Amino acid sequence: MNRDLLLVALSLFTWGIGEGMFYIFQPLYLEAFGASPVQIGAILGAVGVSMAFVQIPAGHLADRFGPHRVMKASWIQGFLATLVLAASPSLPMFTLGLVLYGMTTYVSGPMNAYVGRARGKIPLSRALGINSASFNAGAIIGPLLGGALSSRIGMMPMLRISAAIFFISTCIVLLIRAHPAESSADTPHTSGNLLHNRRFLIFLPLTFLTLFAAYLPQPLTPNYLQNQGGLTMETIGRLASVGSLSNVITLLAGSGLATRGGLVAGQMMLALFALLLWQGTGVGMFSLAYAFFGGFRLLRIMVTTFARPLVSASQTGLAYSLIETVAASAVILGPFVAGLLYERNPSLMYIAAIGLLAASIAANLLLLPRLQRTNPLPAPAAEPEMERNQL
Repeated sequence: MNRDLLLVALSLFTWGIGEGMFYIFQPLYLEAFGASPVQIGAILGAVGVSMAFVQIPAGHLADRFGPHRVMKASWIQGFLATLVLAASPSLPMFTLGLVLYGMTTYVSGPMNAYVGRARGKIPLSRALGINSASFNAGAIIGPLLGGALSSRIGMMPMLRISAAIFFISTCIVLLIRAHPAESSADTPHTSGNLLHNRRFLIFLPLTFLTLFAAYLPQPLTPNYLQNQGGLTMETIGRLASVGSLSNVITLLAGSGLATRGGLVAGQMMLALFALLLWQGTGVGMFSLAYAFFGGFRLLRIMVTTFARPLVSASQTGLAYSLIETVAASAVILGPFVAGLLYERNPSLMYIAAIGLLAASIAANLLLLPRLQRTNPLPAPAAEPEMERNQL
């Protein structure tokens, strides 16, 4: 790894500590401010809306001005948003802070594009996996600190500590340098208008189904563990650390897999996560469930890696941002649906997730081999009949 990738990894590790201290506890904080399960789902959905709104503009800016500049802006915004959270006296201001923080996910597409530029000879899936593992290594420590500090000093002082950690992370990322775009020689057939790239456009709704099914059991699980499982915040923090450890191990072990195999493996892991939470009781079974939590991070890496050969190098910022918009759409809908299911019967969100994951596995097994063909697809306006026959 070169200097800049090392700086990004170090900054992500530091950020993972700060974010891990509070992010897993968001639903519990909202509940403490008086929000109902449906309100919690709606608020987290609103955060998802803010995430979706900024992805495509960020991709355009990354392709035009360089992804490193967009990355630096996101880090600064995340630090400032955490200050808003730490100063919140009421639910509306806390919600504003969550929205501002959620918007910083626009960094994902530009950061993936930056990693693609700066990775040198490292395979893309491996470079992305190392960075994500670095973040999750920090996120092992964060929930342990957050769970312990929240029960001792309260959530607002703990958020101020997170902001201080984010400041250090921001100082590190400000040191990264620009890198030229990758060569497009390996994907000459993908040039042109991205919105006319039929394989990529088919891949987007498949990505939505995959990520929505994987995300559905996640947003209200802390509430489930506290209210139905009888666990304390400190214990929930330990479980989150188990999940982060799962992320690190899964990313380091699985980022070298073929993309199709990695996608299916990640979905199967999330199905086990949902099944064990639904059927399990006690810390031991819940810990085993979180041992499979790394499947979600593996999915995110494999989605990005699969999409790369479908687009030209000059369009990676926008393409990755479109993928992040789809992912944000799953985050918008997931908490709202989970809140409705939770209010009716908390176990329903796990049952529904397992069914949707089975459907998405089948869809991926059917469509991914066709999308992965090396032969170019013709433009939609040129030979529509041939296009229908090819897919």
